[in-house]
Amino acid sequence: MNRTLVYAVFIAAVLGLGLLIGYNNIPGEWYQALAKPAFNPPNWIFAPVWSILYVIIGFVGARLFLDHRRSAAMRLWLAQMILNFLWSPLFFSLQDVSSALIVIIALLIAVAGVIVASWNRDRVSALLFLPYLAWVAFATVLNGSIFLMN
Repeated sequence: MNRTLVYAVFIAAVLGLGLLIGYNNIPGEWYQALAKPAFNPPNWIFAPVWSILYVIIGFVGARLFLDHRRSAAMRLWLAQMILNFLWSPLFFSLQDVSSALIVIIALLIAVAGVIVASWNRDRVSALLFLPYLAWVAFATVLNGSIFLMN
């Protein structure tokens, strides 16, 4: 199996699907009208941050697939991808802030689970997921604040 090809496929798939989901669930007037906390970042910051994170997520997914395919870390990686891709349609398209909050809390747990499960077997993957964990933690607080304020 060509390792470079696996990395390219994982990164392209994660980044491509992430951007497609983002494009199809753009914050609209409903989101603009919501009360948001003072720490809410400007909308333009989300696309570049998520693009970088999706490249990292794809890279880690490829590492786990190639070297730890049947591991708990790989299963948690798949779970966090499903949760990640579910959040935007729930929040922006269905305008279901409470269900999105439940999903993002589960996502936060899954991302932390990838880190814990890969820490001893693949420290690089675990460390690469730390910025993702920090961003999802921030997004969870933001989602929770929007839920409480609206």
